[in-house]
Amino acid sequence: MSSSPTEVSTTLFTPIDEDTAYAEAVARFLDSPRPDSVPVWVGGRADLLSAMQLAAGLYRGIARPTPYARGVLLGGGELPAGLRSLLGPLALEWLDEKELHGELLENAPAGRSLLVVAAYPQLTSDPVMELVRRAHRSDGRRQVGFLTGRDAASLAWFTAKQFCRPRPDVVAAGLFTSTDRPEALGAVQVFDDRALERQDIGTELLEKRWRRLLLQGHGRDDSVNLADFTVCGLNTAASRRPELLGPRCAYGPDCYKPNEKLIPLNRVSSVEIVLSSCNNGPFADAVAYDPKYQLMLNAIDGAARDVVAAPTVHDSARPENTTWMRAAEAEAPSAASLNSTISAAQPDPAYWHFGMADDRGSAPDPTPQVPGPLVLSTSSRLTAYLAGGLLPERHALRPRLTRFAGKVERWVTRQATAAEGEPAILRALSDDLQSLDHAISTQIAEDPETEFTDCHAYFGQRSTVDPESVSEVLCHCGRAARQFVKRALVPTALDTVCTVCIRCGDMAYRLVGSPELSLTTEESVHTGGTLHARVGVRPERRGPVRIGVFVPRHLRSDCTVTPSRSKVRGTAGQWLEAEFSLAIDAGAHPQAYYFTAFAVQDLGLSVARWDFGILPAVGVSAR
Repeated sequence: MSSSPTEVSTTLFTPIDEDTAYAEAVARFLDSPRPDSVPVWVGGRADLLSAMQLAAGLYRGIARPTPYARGVLLGGGELPAGLRSLLGPLALEWLDEKELHGELLENAPAGRSLLVVAAYPQLTSDPVMELVRRAHRSDGRRQVGFLTGRDAASLAWFTAKQFCRPRPDVVAAGLFTSTDRPEALGAVQVFDDRALERQDIGTELLEKRWRRLLLQGHGRDDSVNLADFTVCGLNTAASRRPELLGPRCAYGPDCYKPNEKLIPLNRVSSVEIVLSSCNNGPFADAVAYDPKYQLMLNAIDGAARDVVAAPTVHDSARPENTTWMRAAEAEAPSAASLNSTISAAQPDPAYWHFGMADDRGSAPDPTPQVPGPLVLSTSSRLTAYLAGGLLPERHALRPRLTRFAGKVERWVTRQATAAEGEPAILRALSDDLQSLDHAISTQIAEDPETEFTDCHAYFGQRSTVDPESVSEVLCHCGRAARQFVKRALVPTALDTVCTVCIRCGDMAYRLVGSPELSLTTEESVHTGGTLHARVGVRPERRGPVRIGVFVPRHLRSDCTVTPSRSKVRGTAGQWLEAEFSLAIDAGAHPQAYYFTAFAVQDLGLSVARWDFGILPAVGVSAR
């Protein structure tokens, strides 16, 4: 079908359903020196017609984007011939999919080096992730861009938008955050938690035309939290894949936040949308939820020409927000600017750019930094816990730790002139350590929100990534993960080993020298059932290790963990194992959850998380 004024209130796009008509329209479009309308293959998608109406307020005029040196189309057999033709001028040379590998960028032209085009089911982590890492390490000399969509129609719509120029009167830039209170820079409007409480942010986002938006908050694949407001990834026009886990709304009538404060991302009118939350654009082989609910895909289905998304976890904070506002003022690229700052906190880029905006400029890279037998490690940990501000003055264990620090200080002084490992010192030290380890593990089991369980994040904020420590390891789930050490910048913080999986996220943290943890269990459990977990622990020193398991606050009333903690005695470098049971109440809400295992030895703390889904009782199907 061709468009009519009653269907789409803009002449900038021509929606077409039939393949042959679309191919002919694309040929005319590419041959015309001054085209006035971009053909769009819609495949019967009524929601894309609505998106075209929304886009009419953002774009005016047509221009071909600057092409990439090379392009590659992944799994393109299902795409209409017209779409393949429309993609043609977006790269000077098109490679065969078999030529896509991690080393491809080594001899690639500088600048816009490679454009990866794929319908979302073909956008998987291998080998794309390695290409992005190599581009990131090139200091901007190599660039990798992406075009995608949940299906061929979405990809055709996203490709069509790349040929459109924003209206000159669409200039507003906004930063919406529930996790920071940055000072506004230039003309960028900032809406922090105070504004989110006072103002109708839904109206602000949905009724205004934006040139650039950054949406920052906690969330998953499907949502970003802005106080009581929720930026929602659900596209009701997309089909449900019942074999995949869905968020809470997939199994019942209610959202986990107020329905009247939901903000459908495909109805937000912005040329560029930056999603500054974790896992908002995961690889197709690393999704937590059905793509029907995914934020990045919903943004692509809307009016946005450029979408900046994060395929996994990251710790974006004030530095990234400041960098983005400066980039918005200078019309510099969002993803490259954000990644230049966050590289001090993680080894890999956090943000990916989907689209072909001709932005200019870049941001400088920050430089990482670096700080050392049983007495010394105990002294370092006590200093960090007591002098670093981790434990408040009225913390229940602070008096005991302070008295112990006095002992250790004397031992450290003696240790400078005595033989290392003096038996009397080690015996006394070991006795005190075991007593305090028991006290700390008891407190964690009784109050998982204690400052001790937050120590890795607290010290991580005062640390920077050691690039020489980055390595490939195996996650508990069996997927590839990245492991690296964050080196403390001050003597009142501790080095932390971080493990990040593209599927599970930041699934393990441990202080350097603390026990290593491994988890084995199922990926899902039905309501009323029991999840049996085996927790492996490998201590760095011979002796007892306290271990335990807890679930997040929102699951505790519907889950009983047995036992909550245990003690094992091991040899350095040798794996031991303990079993825990998580009994799920019949009234628990089906959705994604996690449990956390912890270990304490010699005041060293380790935590590891396992993501699992609670499914409806057998016989109850998802909507």
